[in-house]
Amino acid sequence: MREFESPARSLGDLDADVAGRLIAAAADVALIIDDKGVIRDLAFGSEELLREGYYDWLGKPWAETVTVESRPKVAGLLRDSRANAAPRWRHINHPSAEGTDLPMSYAAIALPSAGRSKAVGRAIVFGRDLRANAALQQRLVSAQQAMERDYWRLRHMETRYRSLFQVAAEAVLIVDAASGRLDEANPAAAALFGADASRPGSVLAESFDAPGRSGVQALLARVNASGKAESLVARLASSAVDLRVSASLFRQEKTTHLLVRVAPAEGVVAGAEAHAQSALLKLIQAAPDAFVVTDLEGTIISANRAFVELAQLATEAQVRGQSLEQWLGRTGVDLNVLISNLRQRGSVRMFATVMRGEYGMTSEVEISGVAVTEGELPCMGFTIRDVSRRLAGEPRAGREMPHSVGQMTELVGRVPLKDIVRDTTDLIEQLCIEAALELTRDNRASAAEMLGLSRQSLYVKLRRFNIGDLTAAPTEE
Repeated sequence: MREFESPARSLGDLDADVAGRLIAAAADVALIIDDKGVIRDLAFGSEELLREGYYDWLGKPWAETVTVESRPKVAGLLRDSRANAAPRWRHINHPSAEGTDLPMSYAAIALPSAGRSKAVGRAIVFGRDLRANAALQQRLVSAQQAMERDYWRLRHMETRYRSLFQVAAEAVLIVDAASGRLDEANPAAAALFGADASRPGSVLAESFDAPGRSGVQALLARVNASGKAESLVARLASSAVDLRVSASLFRQEKTTHLLVRVAPAEGVVAGAEAHAQSALLKLIQAAPDAFVVTDLEGTIISANRAFVELAQLATEAQVRGQSLEQWLGRTGVDLNVLISNLRQRGSVRMFATVMRGEYGMTSEVEISGVAVTEGELPCMGFTIRDVSRRLAGEPRAGREMPHSVGQMTELVGRVPLKDIVRDTTDLIEQLCIEAALELTRDNRASAAEMLGLSRQSLYVKLRRFNIGDLTAAPTEE
C-alpha cells in the first residue's frame, strides 16, 4: 500500500462533512465502530444495499451482523486496527433474508478518539460488495465443470470409436478429401492392402489395377463433390481380388474426410439384376408416397424423401436410427398395433392414423405394411399415403354425428373414445326417436309415451337432432 506523500498539505482543509462524503463514495458500505465493537454510524455508497434493508445494522455489535464463521475475522480486523497495523482486506459474510449470504470484503482503519490525538478507540471500516465477483466465480466454476464433462464425454466417445475401429472385421480407412491420401487405417485394412499401402500419407487408389484406380479416384471425387455415399467394385492389383469400395463424407472440425469401407465383392449382384435393383431403389426413393424400412422393433433403417418431407426434416440421416412412433399416430399405441399385426399376419393394409411433423404439422395417412422375417436382416416395410386432401373433400362439422357403424369405426385412432361413445349414444337416440315418430305417424304425444319421455323432453331432442318440421303443429291425437 502507498499512502499520500503530504496529506496535511493536500487534505488539510477537509472538514468532517466532506470527509464523510468521501468515505461514503469510496466504499459500498462504510461503518464507524466504537471501542466496544458497536456500529455507531454507517454510510452506503451502494443504493442496492440500502434498498435491501442493511441500514438496520446501526446500533448493533458488528460481530452480530455477520455469520458465525466470520466473527473471528471481525475480531481480528478490530484488533489489528487498534494496534495500528497495516490494514488488510478480509472476506466476511452477512446473513440475508433471501437465504443467500451477502459476501463483503472489509478493511479497518483506527480513528483517534475525541480529545486525544494519539489514542485509538474508534475504527472506520470500508466494505466492498463481492456479489458480482461471487456470481462471476460461480459462472467460471460452472463453465469449468461443463468443459470437464464435455471433455470426458468426448474421451468416452473416442474410446468407443477406437475400439470399434480396431476390432472391425471390415477394412476401414480415413482419407483426406482434399489430397486423397490416407490419414488412418484399421488393422483389417493393413492386412488387406499391406503395411506399406495402408501407411498414413499413401494414396488409396494406387492399390488397385488400372481400371480400378481410375474408378476409385472418380468415386472419391464424386463423393467429395456431392456429399452422397456411393460404392463400386474394383480389383486389387496385388492379388486380382474384386473388392466392394464404399465411400461417405464427414467433417471433423474444419476439414473434410472420407470414410472408405472395403470388403470382398462376393455376393454382389451383377449385370441386369444389379441394374434392376438399382432402378427399383431409385423409384422408391422418388415415389410420391412415403416409404420407410424399420427393424422388427420399429427403429428406422431407411426412408425415402417423401417420408422425410412428411416428418418435416431435411435429410434421411435425421430419421435413421429413430423409432417410427416418434412421428406416427399415438405414441406407444399405433406402432405397437402395426407391429403386432405384422408379426401375426405378415401384412397390413390401409391402416388409418396420422403423421406428426417435427414442427407441429399433422397429416391423415393410410399405412400398408409387410414384414420380412427371413434372411440376414429381418425388417418391416411401410408405405404411408397422405390422404388429407381426400378427406378434406368431404368435411364434416365438428359436432355432426356419424350416420353409420362404418363411419364410427373410421373414427378409431382419430377421435378419443369418450367422443365416439357420446356420438354413438346420440346416433342410437336419434334412430329411436325417428322410429317412434314413424310408428305413431308423427303423433308426438304417442311417440313421447312410447319412448318414456315427457313431451317437453321430446321437443328438446327433436330440436337437438333437427327431426321433423318443428314449425308445424304437431299431431297430438
